[in-house]
Amino acid sequence: MVSIQQGLRADGFVVSMARLCRWFGQPRRTVYYKPTKAPPTVRAELAEPIKALIEEEPSFGYRTVAGLLGMNKNTVQRIFQLKGWQVRKRAIGHRPRIQALPSVATSPDQRWATDLCRIWGGRDGWLTLALVIDCHTGQLLGWQLSRSGKASTAAAALEQALITRYGTLGRVPVPFLLRSDNGLVFTSRHYTRLVRSYGLRQEFITPHCPQQNGMVERVIRTLKEQCAHRHRFETQQHAMRVIGDWIQFYNHRRPHQALGMKTPAEAYALAA
Repeated sequence: MVSIQQGLRADGFVVSMARLCRWFGQPRRTVYYKPTKAPPTVRAELAEPIKALIEEEPSFGYRTVAGLLGMNKNTVQRIFQLKGWQVRKRAIGHRPRIQALPSVATSPDQRWATDLCRIWGGRDGWLTLALVIDCHTGQLLGWQLSRSGKASTAAAALEQALITRYGTLGRVPVPFLLRSDNGLVFTSRHYTRLVRSYGLRQEFITPHCPQQNGMVERVIRTLKEQCAHRHRFETQQHAMRVIGDWIQFYNHRRPHQALGMKTPAEAYALAA
């Protein structure tokens, strides 16, 4: 407002501040207000490691950063606010949601979930990534990346998950549920026969209700945001190496708010 008054005065028009405030609908106290406190500052020894981590992984929120750095989450959140480092959230839509049983479990190996997604592999074109997750700990137990989206890809991920959990292939000690969508891969005779041979029981979500398989869907989104979309894979081998490193980080180093800021591996060790 002061600059407007000075500009008018330079052009030969003298207008009082009261009149300018009336014209622009601004109270005069706002024009004359001067802050008495200095703006808050952030200590460099606190801000520098936070900045380095979010430059490396821009999608990390303040809780994840606090867990990785061993800092108080309220302090990290305040630094995020002062520095303008908050992660942009996706717009919340208004699509109707069907109420149904979510993909959760009260103990490890009570329910696993599996799904497929597509990853661009550079010279090798589009690749299919199959994931298997424990719905209690969120641990990524098995995965497979291949050029085909056939049942053999999902089967290889399941068998890797069984080896990760039990050390060998064979019928599981206690049968549990394996949740998936109704895709051709998971309903094929090859896949369903394999699932039964290991003593597992399949359960399928309601058609067109991916939220019922929400845990593995959320992991796929996280993998794409924090890994696949941040790299330009040249080949399938390049993609496998990078994704394998990220899954190792996800299981053993990345804290999860839903697990009380523990890693999936820590949550399994406590629950086992």
